[in-house]
Amino acid sequence: MKSELHVPSNLSFVTIVENWLLGCLKIQLGDSLDWSELSSRLRLVLIEAYSNAVRHAHKDQPGLPILLRLEIKDRNLIIEVWDYGQGFDMSSYFPPHPTQKQEGGYGWLIMNSLMDKVEYRLQIDGGNCLKLETTIPELMQQTDKTGSL
Repeated sequence: MKSELHVPSNLSFVTIVENWLLGCLKIQLGDSLDWSELSSRLRLVLIEAYSNAVRHAHKDQPGLPILLRLEIKDRNLIIEVWDYGQGFDMSSYFPPHPTQKQEGGYGWLIMNSLMDKVEYRLQIDGGNCLKLETTIPELMQQTDKTGSL
């Protein structure tokens, strides 16, 4: 399954972004896994990525759209967040240190701790792509009310 959402660079669209993600997952995966853990983790990652694109990549250009892509194939889930800003030089990123008060940099740390793979690519086809990948937990077999499969 593949899905795309073009959304404005405006944080008032966060609920639409969340509903798109959760709706796609529900359609594709149904009630076959623990939604509380998976949905919380993926919502946090997507909202962090989307809000970073709005606040940083498009801060001086709020009219630019953000493209969100979702792909689920077998147990692999890929989310791409495309922005059209100047991009972020990853060589200038320094992770927060526990003993120092640092204002930013926590989002990258959060995304990397919650996903299996996080990759950021600058200026591909006119945009920047943050690619987030994870493996969906094994789907549990559903039983009917009598306990049989």
